Amino acid sequence: MTNHLRKTIVGYLLSLVAIVTITVFYLHEPGFAITTVVLSYLLMILVVSALYGLGVSVFMSTISTLVLDYYFFPPVGRFTISDPQDWASLFAFLITSVIGSELSARARRQAAEANRRRNEVEQLYKFSNSLLKARDPEDLLNEIPKQIVGLFKVSAAALFLSDKQTLYRSGVGAVELDRFRLGAVAASEHAEVDRLQDVTIAPVHLGSRVIGSFGVIGSVVSHQTLEAMGTLIANAIDRALAIELLGKAEAVREGERLKSVLLDAITHDFKTPLTSIKASATSLLEDLKFNKKQRKELLIIIDEECDRINRLIGETGDMARLETGGVTLQFTTQTVGELISSVLTDCEDVQSTRPIQVNVDDPQCRVWADSTWVRKVFDHLIRNADLYSSPGEPITIEATGKDGFVSFRIVDTGPGIEQSELNLIFDRFYRGKGQRHRTPGTGMGLPIAKAIIEAHGGTIKVISQQGHGSVFTFNLPVDESAEVSD
Repeated sequence: MTNHLRKTIVGYLLSLVAIVTITVFYLHEPGFAITTVVLSYLLMILVVSALYGLGVSVFMSTISTLVLDYYFFPPVGRFTISDPQDWASLFAFLITSVIGSELSARARRQAAEANRRRNEVEQLYKFSNSLLKARDPEDLLNEIPKQIVGLFKVSAAALFLSDKQTLYRSGVGAVELDRFRLGAVAASEHAEVDRLQDVTIAPVHLGSRVIGSFGVIGSVVSHQTLEAMGTLIANAIDRALAIELLGKAEAVREGERLKSVLLDAITHDFKTPLTSIKASATSLLEDLKFNKKQRKELLIIIDEECDRINRLIGETGDMARLETGGVTLQFTTQTVGELISSVLTDCEDVQSTRPIQVNVDDPQCRVWADSTWVRKVFDHLIRNADLYSSPGEPITIEATGKDGFVSFRIVDTGPGIEQSELNLIFDRFYRGKGQRHRTPGTGMGLPIAKAIIEAHGGTIKVISQQGHGSVFTFNLPVDESAEVSD
């Protein structure tokens, strides 16, 4: 039994109860005038009409007329009226009650319709806002049926796109909204309403072109709302596709710009070591009278500059892989002590010219990281500190654990960084104004380090004071499973 039928039956029963109640009351209180009795019935009829509609009120009007004739208009106890004026009064009562019921029912219907339209407008507003939040087309297409189910209180919803022949569904019973059914509506460009199964399917128009269709299972909304939903869906899809195309175009432009900047940086930074290598090699070839010490010095220059070129090539490759998402981290567990020991091995050439001090709270604390890439971070930071610090001044590596992370610090005693540049040094190819022409470099090391640490779920930052050096700090996650097993 539907709610509407149940409510109608309740209305009929209550109208009978109301008639009986009024009748019994006035039969036991005979002092009231007949007009008061008639108005009491009329008032109750209008109340019932407002609550249960015209059908119940007409039923109540008819029964009330018969009751008035039988119990209150002479001769009492018979369905006849002796006075012609009473006939007119009874007929006027019936007409008034029916007209009043119709007016009351019409006002009730109009109020219900206005409330329904208001609710649909609110739902459409929320629907449009939810569609505006999605920027990725695939996420949007999956989200549309979910939003329809959630906002419009339907059992299931589906979206079909004609060009890709793809179907997106959500909700209970969504299998009833199959590809063939929605495709047929998209091809015919006409909505389909199946009230028996509570299924509504409407085309999605983008301008004059139909790009697909959408369907719902549940309470059928108005035709205007269906058209508005279709328009919102079409505009959202068109907007998401436009944003995606714009993003791809921007990515292409950024890629071209990156290539240009990268080539400029490589060209500039390759010139210095190649010039040194060329000069040393030429000297060795042209003057065969160099003594052993002089030849060794020239060969050392060639060796060091070749290492520098290798580092430049490595940084360039790392930057390209990180930019294109071509890096897959291989996480392993290792102690802080093991990690720093391997870092010191990588930086033996730095240790030959200056001391590297190590202060670690817990060398046995385990971190969860990709050792190869994390060592690159240490390498960049330590070599930067070596490059900018005064000869013989120490570099300090510190490590402390806190809140599920190990915080590593690389401390140098270099010239420091200007406050205005602290937010810029992690940008690609940026080099400090005071150092870009005095020390070699590409401006790729710190951006690479930042990308690696963020891929581990950590952060990297710097604190610096001019004339007193800099402190670079980055975090790596603690291996919680290792701590539990211990």
